[in-house]
Amino acid sequence: MQIPLLAIASAVAINVLWGANPVAVKIGLVAFPPLWSAFLRFAIGALCIVIWARLNKVRIWPTSQEWPGLLLLALLFVSQITLMNSGINMTSGASASVMTATHPLFAGLFAHFLIAGDRMTLGKTAGLAVAFLGVGLILTGGTVPEHLSRANFGDLVILASTFLLGGRMIWTARLVSNMDPARVMLWQMLLSLGVFAAGAFMWEEVNWDAVGWQPVMALAYQGVVIAGLAFVVNAWLIKYYSPTVIVGFGFVSPLSGVLLSALLLGDVLTWDLAAGTVLVGIGLVILARQAQMRPGT
Repeated sequence: MQIPLLAIASAVAINVLWGANPVAVKIGLVAFPPLWSAFLRFAIGALCIVIWARLNKVRIWPTSQEWPGLLLLALLFVSQITLMNSGINMTSGASASVMTATHPLFAGLFAHFLIAGDRMTLGKTAGLAVAFLGVGLILTGGTVPEHLSRANFGDLVILASTFLLGGRMIWTARLVSNMDPARVMLWQMLLSLGVFAAGAFMWEEVNWDAVGWQPVMALAYQGVVIAGLAFVVNAWLIKYYSPTVIVGFGFVSPLSGVLLSALLLGDVLTWDLAAGTVLVGIGLVILARQAQMRPGT
């Protein structure tokens, strides 16, 4: 049974919003350095989820059996977000959007070993490979860098973050198969807040002179829209449908991110964006045709 159109539309919509996240992080980092940015973002996100859970009468406190999985998720979360924010601080918003969107490849590999019935078939592999080729074309512009610049190093840091993001997505899929998605998302944030706050107090300072409506609104977007809304919707989707396929729609996000980076950050749009967009689209069509319901749902 194929994934319903509403679920596909939801996956596309949240990934369009997700594509804007590196742009928002980039704007917010002008005033709030990486760890402060993470702490404030997820404090806002956690508050939004608590309000939503209370309104919908969702149990918040985990059982004793749920704590080990949540602690591992929080460890992956802290490591991935720290690397992501640090990498974005060293590269362009467009490049960060594209690199972050490679996470479906890693998620597919993790799912093959960790999610029963979610194997990397030939069709899924082809869809992911074609879409990733489009992402690579957008990232490189069809050329190979001759030397490692600071921006290239930032891309590598984000790639390490993306590897962890793929693993975190699949570990989340395992947890939400037996837990409410809101509870999983809430505790990955709450368990990380102390670490982000401690690191921020010890190693960073807020640039108060740069604090204005743009960094504040960028932080609010990261907290309310991404951490509060997109995280929960994505967790709900991977609870009921193939994680590999749902995560595969993440290839939509670099298109949104590159366009918004051009509009808001002044990044230059080049010919490779159009060619990469076509390849990403073809890859998503192939991937969508492989969409299958999770066993037992």
